[in-house]
Amino acid sequence: MTAELNAQRQSLYEADYLKWIDSTIEQLKQQNYADIDWENLIDEIEDMGRSARKGFRSSLVILLTHLLKWQFQPERRSNSWKASIVEHRRCILEDLEESPSFKPYLEQVFAKCYEAAIDQASAETGLPEATFPRSCPYSAAQVLEAGFLPE
Repeated sequence: MTAELNAQRQSLYEADYLKWIDSTIEQLKQQNYADIDWENLIDEIEDMGRSARKGFRSSLVILLTHLLKWQFQPERRSNSWKASIVEHRRCILEDLEESPSFKPYLEQVFAKCYEAAIDQASAETGLPEATFPRSCPYSAAQVLEAGFLPE
């Protein structure tokens, strides 16, 4: 592969991302592997994985945050909190269904996401962080169970 061809591919990637994607898809469909911008394609696929995991963690933190708020501020419960719980639970369940490899990832990040949820719940409620248990009072199964709301 020539340095000039590499420069052209990089230039397209930087100048017109969507055109680069379309071109890459076409090259793959035609099995024209010699003309694929492998370096940027690999970077993009890695970014997709990072983005999927980040979205999963974000949904889990939001779900845990609203469960904590629901439990520790019962006087402020709202349909908005309940809707957020339902929505983020649905997102996580869809991720688990579409990518079963998220199941061990859920176990791996659950405690860390709970810690982030404590920070978020404290910031949103004004309650001291010490209000919330240091260890998650809910299991992953409970968190994902339809209709589960802590009392």
